Amino acid sequence: MAASLGLHCHHFHVAAAAANPLRKAAKQLLSSLILKSSKPNHHHYNNIHCCCYDSVGAKEIRSPDLVALEYADLNLSDKISGGKENEWGHVRIRQHVNPLSSSFTVPAPVPDWKEVFRDPTLPLMVDIGSGSGRFLIWLAKRNPDSGNYLGLEIRQKLVKRAEFWVKELALTNIHFLFANAAISFRQLVLTYPGPLMLVSILCPDPHFKKRHHKRRVVQKTLVDNIIGHLVPGGKVFFQSDVLDVAQHMRNQFDAESDAVQHIDELDPSVPCDNDGWLLDNPIGIRTEREIHAEFEGAKIYRRLYQKRT
Repeated sequence: MAASLGLHCHHFHVAAAAANPLRKAAKQLLSSLILKSSKPNHHHYNNIHCCCYDSVGAKEIRSPDLVALEYADLNLSDKISGGKENEWGHVRIRQHVNPLSSSFTVPAPVPDWKEVFRDPTLPLMVDIGSGSGRFLIWLAKRNPDSGNYLGLEIRQKLVKRAEFWVKELALTNIHFLFANAAISFRQLVLTYPGPLMLVSILCPDPHFKKRHHKRRVVQKTLVDNIIGHLVPGGKVFFQSDVLDVAQHMRNQFDAESDAVQHIDELDPSVPCDNDGWLLDNPIGIRTEREIHAEFEGAKIYRRLYQKRT
């Protein structure tokens, strides 16, 4: 069932690259240009602007170009007709918000699952901090009959645009909610009729300053709720391009070793580095932040846990 939700724990590969030969060829061309770059990359975490030029400086390759290429199969609209600004394809949002502020303490209304999903008994994947939603939409489109997908995002503009895309693609196995996962996760999954099979937390807001670590999404209460509602054999996958954030999440789940175990304990053939970080993305598609980070040359720190049976 986990594989049907897009998690290939025994086949570590990026399916997106193989899905379209033309796109694969285009990626190879872009990669060759990047490798030939004669000018250094420049970037900023909050306002990503990273670019490379080919060897003669004639063509600029930016990480958003790679994002567009990764998700080209979705063919998503850049604009929403009739929207107030009619520029939803380029939504301006705050990169980081304070989840502890009073505006985010109200639980999200529990939807009528029969209205948002064609079959609400299918296995569920919850993506905490779903961002633009492209990652989850890609999975839902590839697995229309085998699983449902729920994206929880604390930035409402992104949720509205993602829901527009869902309607545009006529998908009946995915839904996005404006929600603070720390507040709403438990009640949402508690009321879902089917089994919770997979939870992902991918490159969450880092909240770098020590006094802001309490704002990080992965805290003991959320970890307890995730583990408590996963079905036996269900999985948790997280990753970050910030080592301190990844270690923070790892410590939280490693502390629950009686309930979950890392995938390399179950299958020693799963490739990990000497520190136990997965070497490859097991999902089959990269998130936008993952693409940006790898383009900048950053390492992605990944862990995959399975609930004990």
